[in-house]
Amino acid sequence: MSEQLQPINEPYSTEVAEILSGYPQTDGYILKLFRVFANSVRFLRKGVLNLLDKDSPISLRAREIVILRVTANLNCEYEWGVHVAVFAEHAGFSGAQIHATYAKETDPTIWLEEENLLIKVVDELCATGSLQVETGRAFATIWTRTQQLEILALCGNYHTISFVANVARLEGEDFAAKFGDYKKV
Repeated sequence: MSEQLQPINEPYSTEVAEILSGYPQTDGYILKLFRVFANSVRFLRKGVLNLLDKDSPISLRAREIVILRVTANLNCEYEWGVHVAVFAEHAGFSGAQIHATYAKETDPTIWLEEENLLIKVVDELCATGSLQVETGRAFATIWTRTQQLEILALCGNYHTISFVANVARLEGEDFAAKFGDYKKV
């Protein structure tokens, strides 16, 4: 009989503990999401690509716009809140911009032109799995092929992450932001 996905707790098997040791931790704390991944050793090893590295062909700010918008589009407050708490300040987001990542309507004046396009790209990918011809042309004009693939991979990864967190009904981490924490300015 199957059970609903939920974070596993210690003691971990030797194999799971070894794999989890490679995941980000703070003072030995492993995020609930990663502990949900641990329900499957295969998924824990291969489930999502680690695209949060310093070698990314896109800036941290662009990466976080993609992640915040994808997770907000999928109503995944868990992952959205973790990224706001951990990366928003480093990405240089204002409170209004953080709010705009989950708002239905965004004020284009608070973003750079390429950031507005990035939001449009993410919204179209989340809604249809593709880009309208004009959006695709603009995307290819602003972003290199390597960057385009990175953005598409981020969208795919954070769809998977959002699906896992939402199906597992993960409550936010204690340190994470909530959608209502940021108001439109």
